[in-house]
Amino acid sequence: MSSVPPKWPSRLLPRTLRARLLLILGAGLLLAHALSFSVLSYERMDATRSMMLRNLFEDIPVSVALLERLSPAQRVEWIPRLERRTYRYLLRPAQTGKPLASERARQVAGLIDDALAHRYALRPRAVSSLPERYEVELTLRDGRPLTIEVTPAPMPVARWLPWILIAQVVLLLACVGAAVRLATRPLAQLALAAERMDPAGKGAPLPQDGGAEIAKAAQALNTLQSRVAAHVSERTQILAAISHDLQTPITRMRLRVEALDESTEQARLLNDVDQISQLIREGLNYARSARVTMDPSVRLDLHAFLDSVVGDYQDTGKAVQHTGGDNASLQTHPQVLRRVLQNLIDNALAYAGSAETRLRVDGKGQVCIDVLDRGPGVPEAQLDAIKQPFHRLEPSRSRSTGGTGLGLAIAHQLTNALGGQLALINRDGGGLQATLTLGTKA
Repeated sequence: MSSVPPKWPSRLLPRTLRARLLLILGAGLLLAHALSFSVLSYERMDATRSMMLRNLFEDIPVSVALLERLSPAQRVEWIPRLERRTYRYLLRPAQTGKPLASERARQVAGLIDDALAHRYALRPRAVSSLPERYEVELTLRDGRPLTIEVTPAPMPVARWLPWILIAQVVLLLACVGAAVRLATRPLAQLALAAERMDPAGKGAPLPQDGGAEIAKAAQALNTLQSRVAAHVSERTQILAAISHDLQTPITRMRLRVEALDESTEQARLLNDVDQISQLIREGLNYARSARVTMDPSVRLDLHAFLDSVVGDYQDTGKAVQHTGGDNASLQTHPQVLRRVLQNLIDNALAYAGSAETRLRVDGKGQVCIDVLDRGPGVPEAQLDAIKQPFHRLEPSRSRSTGGTGLGLAIAHQLTNALGGQLALINRDGGGLQATLTLGTKA
């Protein structure tokens, strides 16, 4: 049985590709930079320690031999001249201390003994641990004590070195940021172009520049948009042509049926002809909505606009009310917006007998128009499906009970043309709410 390796918890990683690349590349390069600096520092420290030990091995025999030949008074004068950065000579016994604890201290004491050719009895003692300091006492030939005090010091660092390192890190991160931006910006443009791709083919083609891979992807996306536009145009033309050509024989059928004697059968035939005519008209409307021509957008007072739309229904005796709400204005296309609202209101009237409209601005500043009814509602599983063409919830094909299944499809298509979104949700207590989200409040 094969085991599946655990996945890296995605919640620990940034959400965007750019941030992830910055994190991975930045962390990797900083780690490599730190490793290189550590190796360099270790090598320099090792070289410095070796140099100090070599200098110690060469300097101590000469210094001790010199002090042996000087008088006590002269030794006092020469002691400061023999002092080094990490060790010095003291004309006194060593301080009271403990045995040497560190390996480095024992190594230095052994080195001093070797440098003096084991001619002196050395008495090393650790007098301090922080900072580390130890003394090695010996007795000169005249019986006077001489102490070599060793104080290991860290490797000297120039004052400008930390600033150089900081500048290197900043330059490194800047280069990583520029590289990641250069790599991810075309991807963001591709994603935006795919999101805004117009099935009618009215969108501008994506520029085919940048790297070879990005140019190839842009070319593929442009080709896809052209094919989708051609496919949609072909299907729309077929639907429009069929709907248009059927109008003439339908008219002849109506005339012939009306010429028959009045009877129950004639009334049924006329009703069938009316349903076919309605279906053809809505088919033409759907075909036109796929290729809608946008008039120039205008700044629209949506509250007054909704009052106008609702007033037209009230003038014909329809139970449509505008419940007010927030005030908002928006740059949009009023004729297309009116068609969307009319389809949504007609759908509410068909299933509930009444409708309400409401204008509001949500928490994100998005302008929303709600069309509400108290009809039977829609099963949750079919809320998205009913926005597709010819999808009907009622299984019969009766016009009086199920409609043609094109009203919401047309509203959805025109909403996309406006750059908005159409959402359907069931209301508490029964009924349906159609929410048209148009954009940010001006």
